[in-house]
Amino acid sequence: MRQSYFQVSLLPAADSPLAWKGEQSWDTRPGGKATMHLYEAAQRLRFDFRIAKTDEGFAGAELGFKDAKGQPVHLDLSRYSSISLLVKCSPANTLVLSIPTFVGRRSDQQEFLGYRSPLSYFSCDENESRVELDLTRLETPQWWYILKQQALSEHAYKLDKVPKIAIGSTPQSPREVSLEVEIRELNLKGRDRRYLVLFGVLLIVVWSGFGVWFFRQHAQAVIGDVKVKLQKDMPFVAYQQLSLEPHRDKEKTSILQFIASHYAEAELDLDRVVEETGVNRNKVYEILKTEFGYTFSGYLNKLRLTEAARLLAEKDTATVAEIAYLVGYANVSYFNKLFKEEYGCTPKAFRSACPVAEV
Repeated sequence: MRQSYFQVSLLPAADSPLAWKGEQSWDTRPGGKATMHLYEAAQRLRFDFRIAKTDEGFAGAELGFKDAKGQPVHLDLSRYSSISLLVKCSPANTLVLSIPTFVGRRSDQQEFLGYRSPLSYFSCDENESRVELDLTRLETPQWWYILKQQALSEHAYKLDKVPKIAIGSTPQSPREVSLEVEIRELNLKGRDRRYLVLFGVLLIVVWSGFGVWFFRQHAQAVIGDVKVKLQKDMPFVAYQQLSLEPHRDKEKTSILQFIASHYAEAELDLDRVVEETGVNRNKVYEILKTEFGYTFSGYLNKLRLTEAARLLAEKDTATVAEIAYLVGYANVSYFNKLFKEEYGCTPKAFRSACPVAEV
C-alpha cells in the first residue's frame, strides 16, 4: 500500500528529479504592469511583489521545466493527482496556482496565452500552513474558453504537456502594498495502482494456495475418518453376513441372513422379516439391539449405506442413482441425505475424494 503512493519534491531545485528554473511571470517582466523580485534559496522559493491600485496585472513566480541542456521542455504530469506546499504570506493573501498545458492544435508552443491553464485558489497568512490541491479538479478560467471559442461545458483536461507551474496573485490580492510569499516545500503526489493490482494478485494466489492446501488437508482427514469407519462397518457388509457360519443361535442367523439377502428390496420392512423368519418382533428388536446397537430401520440403513460405499468404490461406471436403487433406495435425494450423514460427504464426493478400494 505504501509503495502505491509516490511523490516528487520540486524544492530544493538542485535536488529535484524534475529540473526547473524560477522565472518571473509574464506580467512582471520589463514593461509589465507589476513589479516583483524572485529569490531562490537553498531550501525555499521566495518572491515579493507590489501591484498598483488600478492594475489588474498578475505577479507571481513560474517554475519553468528544463531539459538536460537547460532548454524549455514539456513534462507529463498526468500521473500526479495532487500538489502540496508549505507556504506563508505577508500580509495575508489569496493566491492562485495554475498549470498551463499544451492542447494540440489549439495552442501555440511559443504563445503561452493560448495554453489551457487549469488553476486553483488558496489562502495564506503570516503563519506557515500546508496547502494541498487536487490536480484532477482544477478550474479552467473563462477567458480561455472565450479565446479558443470552446463550450464552457468542456471541463476535461490533461496535464500531459506542461511547460511550467505558476504561483501568484489574484484579483483579491492587496494593492499598493509590498507582498511577500515564501514556499518551503513543494511536492507533486500520485499513486501507482500497479502495486495495488500486484498486491491483489498476490492475495488471490496466496488464498488460492491456502484453499488448495486446506481442501487437501480436509480431504485427507475425511479419507482417514472414512477408512476407520469402513473398517468398523465391515461386519455389516451383506456378502459377509450371507457367509456366516452356522451359529448356535439359529434365530439370529436366520434374521441376519434374511436381511442380507433382501436388503436391496425397497419394500423390505420389519413385518416381512417377522413373517419370513418366524421370529417375533420383540426378538428381532432384541437381537439387533444387543448385537449391533441398532433398531431394525437403523440396522437396515447401516447395511444399505455400507454396501453403497463398497459399490461406489468398485463400480466406477455406475451412477449414484443406480447404486441407490441397487441397495434399496427408491428416492435418490433421501439416499444422498442419509449417505452424507453417515460418511460426511456426498456419494459423488465420496467416489472422487474418499477412495475406499484400498480398505
